[in-house]
Amino acid sequence: MGDKAGTRVFKKSSPNCKLTVYLGKRDFVDHLNHVDPVDGVLLIDPEYLKDRKVFVTLTCAFRYGREDLDVLGLSFRKDLFISSFQAFPPLPEERKPLSRLQERLLKKLGQNAYPFNFMIPQNLPCSVTLQPGPEDTGKVMTLVDFLIDQHIPKAFCAKTVDEKTHKRNSVRLVIRKVQYAPEKPGPQPMVETTRSFLMSDRSLHLEASLDKELYYHGEPISVNVHVTNNSTKTVKRVKISVRQYADICLFSTAQYKCPVAQVEADDQVSPSSTFCKVYTLTPTLSNNQEKRGLALDGQLKHEDTNLASSTIVKDVSNKEVLGILVSYRVKVKLVVSRGGDVSVELPFVLMHPKPSEQPNSRPQSAVPESDVPVDANLIEFETNNFSQDDDFVFEDFARLRLKGMKDEEDDHFC
Repeated sequence: MGDKAGTRVFKKSSPNCKLTVYLGKRDFVDHLNHVDPVDGVLLIDPEYLKDRKVFVTLTCAFRYGREDLDVLGLSFRKDLFISSFQAFPPLPEERKPLSRLQERLLKKLGQNAYPFNFMIPQNLPCSVTLQPGPEDTGKVMTLVDFLIDQHIPKAFCAKTVDEKTHKRNSVRLVIRKVQYAPEKPGPQPMVETTRSFLMSDRSLHLEASLDKELYYHGEPISVNVHVTNNSTKTVKRVKISVRQYADICLFSTAQYKCPVAQVEADDQVSPSSTFCKVYTLTPTLSNNQEKRGLALDGQLKHEDTNLASSTIVKDVSNKEVLGILVSYRVKVKLVVSRGGDVSVELPFVLMHPKPSEQPNSRPQSAVPESDVPVDANLIEFETNNFSQDDDFVFEDFARLRLKGMKDEEDDHFC
């Protein structure tokens, strides 16, 4: 037993426990040339269904405000993508090849289990949330207080796919579409500018560069600033800031910018002199907890997340890309006495590294033995009498969120 690996599977049941959804993961990766398929298994109670069917829908929703404020007309939601799948009774024309995990789950769960499959289009956005302000909890929000971009699979029992669903016999889960850092980063960012001043025949030259183009979350950013001041003006201060830009693409495009790290130094550059210094900044969410409108990676847990990762778009000219597109730039600004400011911007990429291990497998030794009490959120099915193909660790599919934020709906478990 100690050498076997248990495959982690997420599950969630309807409040009446007549319908259960099983998924092998909650994060689905956009590889730029394709997106991981959403493939899972449904376990149903055929006696409860009678003459009804079971449908699964996948929705990518773009929303302003909170769902509990919809009745006040203070929320706005646009479904960017909806796809439906009839899981029971299965339709022959919708039958697709099974993944290895689906085959194992169908064998484990028995004859009342049915597979479902979805493909996420590449033009859909990654999961992003805009952070509320500290005074927003429990209050009526204006628009754009919470903006959630999420991919929602939902399973329900009904006679038709358009029939109104009921919470007691439906299951709603939130998954994420994510991107990881590319294996080959781009060239080292470097930019320069020259500024001439009125009544002066000489100029001020600013050159700035980063130590690399790709940074992981929590990694310090080194900014190299080189100033050649041939003018008669004096540089009074140097301001360095890391800015997050969120382009919201829906009916039209709007851009929001928010500083996430900044340094202001009283470094002076006198006329006819040069200056060179390296400044270090580390953009983190912990230093920006109270900034309203800051873009964060979509949450799945009841815990803090991180700053939103940079969005990588395969085809920047594609006008069908919707949602929130996140980018980052370092701004270097020189404050010049009686001459105005001189500034440049350096774009860079902030992302998570690609995981080295498969997230749905872990050593069996990390799982409690069958005779040891287990946590309510972690259920291990007895596997002593099954082959390794039947060796699963089932976890309740819980909704993740920021501290202080309410869930969109109550989670019900059996």
